[in-house]
Amino acid sequence: MKYFFLSEGWTVARVWGTQGLWNVNAWRRPPDIERLDLCLVERGERLWLYRVEAAVLMVEVRPQTLDTKDTSISHVMLKRLMDAEQVLTRLCTSSVTCQLDLPKN
Repeated sequence: MKYFFLSEGWTVARVWGTQGLWNVNAWRRPPDIERLDLCLVERGERLWLYRVEAAVLMVEVRPQTLDTKDTSISHVMLKRLMDAEQVLTRLCTSSVTCQLDLPKN
C-alpha cells in the first residue's frame, strides 16, 4: 500500500499505474483509492490521509471547485507517494495535530 495526504476541498482526478494512465477497461476496475478517517491539522488546514494500492505510481489532484478567485492552482501531480513508515513519521511530528473522523452513532 501507498499513502498521501490531500487538503480538504481537493479531489483525485487522473491516476497513473505501472502501465501508464489508469485504464478502467484494461484493468477492469477503477484504482483502489480510499480516504481514511484520519487527518492532520497544520496551520488551520485539514490534510486527509488517503490509501492507494501498490500499482498506483502517480496521482493528479484538483480543487473540487475551480473558482479562480480562491486559487490559481488548477491541478497538482503527486509523484512521491508515501509508505507506512513515512506516514507514521509525519503523524509523530510535533508541528501537526492528528484528528480522527469517528462515525456518529
